[in-house]
Amino acid sequence: MNLNEQTTEPETEAPKGFRRFLVMPHTYVLLIIIIIFAALLTYVVPAGEFERVEDEQSGQTVVVPGTYEQMEATPFNPLLFPISIVEGFNDASSIIFFILIIGGAFQVIMSTGAIDALTGRMTKFFSKNDALFIPSFLALFSVGGFTMGMSTESMVFVPIGILVARSLGYDALMGTALVILGTNIGFTAGLLNPFSVGVAQTIAEVPLFSGMLMRAVILLLLLLITSLYIHRYAKKIKQDKQQSLVYDLEQEASEVETATLYKTIHKKHVAVIGVFLAGILVLLWGVSVYQWYIVEISSLFLAMGIVAGLIAGYGPSRISKEFIQGASGIVMGALMIGLARAVIIVMEEGAIMDSIVYFAANFIDVFPASVQILGIYGFQVFVNLFITSGSGQAAITMPIITPLADLIGTTRQTGVLAFQLGDGFTNLINPTSSTLMGALAVSGIAFQKWFRFALPLILYWIVFGGVMVVIANFIHYS
Repeated sequence: MNLNEQTTEPETEAPKGFRRFLVMPHTYVLLIIIIIFAALLTYVVPAGEFERVEDEQSGQTVVVPGTYEQMEATPFNPLLFPISIVEGFNDASSIIFFILIIGGAFQVIMSTGAIDALTGRMTKFFSKNDALFIPSFLALFSVGGFTMGMSTESMVFVPIGILVARSLGYDALMGTALVILGTNIGFTAGLLNPFSVGVAQTIAEVPLFSGMLMRAVILLLLLLITSLYIHRYAKKIKQDKQQSLVYDLEQEASEVETATLYKTIHKKHVAVIGVFLAGILVLLWGVSVYQWYIVEISSLFLAMGIVAGLIAGYGPSRISKEFIQGASGIVMGALMIGLARAVIIVMEEGAIMDSIVYFAANFIDVFPASVQILGIYGFQVFVNLFITSGSGQAAITMPIITPLADLIGTTRQTGVLAFQLGDGFTNLINPTSSTLMGALAVSGIAFQKWFRFALPLILYWIVFGGVMVVIANFIHYS
């Protein structure tokens, strides 16, 4: 993959007359519209807040049920619109710099030819075992999701996924999907995910990581559903390249030459690959043992890029040139993340975040007792559109879901399951998700095209999640 690819739309003749209003707007315009909608909500939704205390067991700040109180309205001031956008960039600065550093470091590593050589070997294997390609890659990336809660970090691997997919005759969309869908499947199934399941179970006062068998079944079924979905798309574009949703991007991309893919791996390639693999091991160790996050991971990849460049025989100037080339290619996508964060800034300043949670939770009472668990699940899906952080959602909603589960006669473990499934699915079509927008920035894929690809699958996932929480309720999952 060329990291200098921009997330721009191909230039076409502008539609005339009324038709120009029916064209999907630029991603920046779409995000601005969402910010304006959030601002309008501050004039309609009453302001309010819950009391919060620090939970001694989880160490998280949790909502105290029954403490919601309305407060004086603080509707958004339109004059502060530019300030909110700047605050969004400021709040998301760590993510923005993260993907810029990742882009730069990966360009240094990719320019050495080591990844191309390794990819050639992988491609040669999968060219004879094509049926294994999709499920193998999905399962591989799901491991990071269900063990250490890997989410934002998955964008690091998007360039590799794209390179392998292209070398096998597929496109950048499929390569991106294998990485972020696989990671999200693992995160959502959450066998050992400390950030969603761990926090939620602690707040719900059920044994930590209990009920793992049910979550393992969910993981396998999600892998099966997603593999079949991607396989259908892969089969279509393998037969006709023009069926690719990112055909324009594929035309702009450099073709993967067979000679490059199958070339001999030299000693310097082995050394660079060794640096990369060692870096990944350090990443896993740091995240799992020391809870590393963006600053530490960014620093690690910056070091990996520099060391890889030196091993390849680059001087400081060549390393700098490659790094700047990689970082500059994803600036446009990086700016999307700041705009997405501005949506949350507006809602928080208008003090309507807790109110939305409160009224949505009360809506569950209208459901019949037999399907109230679906109300909890649907409520969590709704909340996830506004709060994409798994641990953040747990801190806000689990203190509400837990007593609700007790009241409707379902197990608290089922309440946790409704939370984790509701938390995970819509992240992959949510333009306020920094993980999604970062991955699209790295891949060069426009949000509109990704949305078109992913929406049917996300709807399948949501229906599947509803079926699973109903089954869990029926069997008294514990």
